[in-house]
Amino acid sequence: MLKIVPDPPLHSKDSSLSLEDLLIEISEYLVCALTVSQQTVLLHVKPPGQVLTLAAMHEIEHARTLVEVALSRLQPQH
Repeated sequence: MLKIVPDPPLHSKDSSLSLEDLLIEISEYLVCALTVSQQTVLLHVKPPGQVLTLAAMHEIEHARTLVEVALSRLQPQH
């Protein structure tokens, strides 16, 4: 059977994660949240059930964009 929703990223409680690693983990969680939202829209075909989910998808997409911008601004640390 084909999996529709990706597995959430493995959460590490290691406080020594770099900012870049944290942003990547956040981005992976946002991908999962967006996928779940997309599936919810497909399940609720009538507008009242879709409105809040579509709004949530919009916010998730913008949050993911901000994470990608933050990642692009990080200086590689070697």
